[in-house]
Amino acid sequence: MAIDTSGKIEGFFLETVEAACKNQKVEASTAAQTYLAGVLADFVRPDALNETLERPLTLVLDDALQTPAPERFEKLKNLGDGTLYVAGFFGDHLEARGVNDGFVTSIGGFAYRTAANMLRGGTASVVDIYRELAEHFRTFVEVLAEVAERTSFSPRTNTGALKLYEKWLRTGSDRLARELMAQGLTPTTRIGTA
Repeated sequence: MAIDTSGKIEGFFLETVEAACKNQKVEASTAAQTYLAGVLADFVRPDALNETLERPLTLVLDDALQTPAPERFEKLKNLGDGTLYVAGFFGDHLEARGVNDGFVTSIGGFAYRTAANMLRGGTASVVDIYRELAEHFRTFVEVLAEVAERTSFSPRTNTGALKLYEKWLRTGSDRLARELMAQGLTPTTRIGTA
């Protein structure tokens, strides 16, 4: 006998996404926040593997664009979802492997934008969600990165703080600056003079 916890998982992720948006002062629509929670709930399920996690993004994108229209939307949506999830939860891993986050962001945003354009005759609210995801893809990656940190049980270390600072130096992310401050560190690019 299986227990259906999907509502509880999505509710948990919705609360966490809402908190991350509030913390980062992200003005996301309720529909977009709910969508992000749904993406996270989907990736929690082991049977919901997304090919974005298994193949190079350019090949997945090419495959999606070569697919006939009825299935193309689903492939583009899955590419956007997978790219968003991977960039948010495994951004450090991608960076360590030399994958440029701008490249990942452009593919994810393109996938959502193209999916939205395929829905021109569809319900405005659904089209609006995909457009919002496309336009603010990088921002939503930051939201999911905070969700990943909030749901992670790994302890903070000095090495982790140094990596966090180095990442802040490269990106200038407000979220990373707040996280450094929460650890008692004041991010600055200037070296003080005596």
